Amino acid sequence: MDWAQQIVNGISLGSIYALIALGYTMVYGIIKLINFAHGDVFMIGAFVGFYAIKGWGMDIVPALLLSMVVCAILGVVIEKVAYKRLRNATRIAALITAIGVSLLIEYGTLYLRGAQPEAYPNAFPNPFFTIFGASISSQSLYILLISIVLMVILQWVVYRTRIGKAMRAVSYDAEAARLMGVHVDRTISATFAIGSALAGAAGVIFGMYYTKIEPLMGVVPGLKAFVAAVLGGIGIIPGAVIGGLVLGTVETFVSALGYSPWRDAAAFIILILILIFRPSGVLGKNMREKV
Repeated sequence: MDWAQQIVNGISLGSIYALIALGYTMVYGIIKLINFAHGDVFMIGAFVGFYAIKGWGMDIVPALLLSMVVCAILGVVIEKVAYKRLRNATRIAALITAIGVSLLIEYGTLYLRGAQPEAYPNAFPNPFFTIFGASISSQSLYILLISIVLMVILQWVVYRTRIGKAMRAVSYDAEAARLMGVHVDRTISATFAIGSALAGAAGVIFGMYYTKIEPLMGVVPGLKAFVAAVLGGIGIIPGAVIGGLVLGTVETFVSALGYSPWRDAAAFIILILILIFRPSGVLGKNMREKV
């Protein structure tokens, strides 16, 4: 029964990684950019949720929605200010800019509020449910439920709405989409907004899961979410979900087996193995390019 509990915990943690990884994979699918500032948008989302719950007395759902809105706006601002002018630049220039934006957000937050960590308020009742003899935290189930709802809404947006069709068209061929009347710049901004909103939601539920947040908290989860995106096949939305769930489950079982110091290393061991044996990821396909 302990294994059943660990599976639920692993899927809950993996769903957080999946929400962050979706932002990476959506942006890469549209403009082939690895947005390394995405982990810091996740951190901003956690702090917005923290101040909304503790400072303004909001319930979890309004705090979650506020965090998503703030992070969506932040994502659009980052795209307009930092990335839009680099659409036709070399990939290394865009990558260096992304790292610079990441450091700016991290140390700007440190300057504004200091480095002291904060204890996240418990927004959920925390009894344990007993399912088939396994004692499972209600918090893990709530986190899993929120993540599933957000992923279902994302699937609906991508495959059932006008902006979702535009995103898929731009991802396939931006110039052809422009000729067919798709507003490419607006579509790219919408992609950043949606991906950043999901990162903001992940920041709130991450804070509730680990109960401690601080200005540099986005570095390691951001890198792990990038690993999850590569694992599933970067640029493929279902791949990001699968990669996040696999990564969270592996980390949880590594800890459960008594190897907690190795849980962070496990993510990067998985990345190395994927790059060696299947560089395109689980759902990715090898594509030939003419030179």
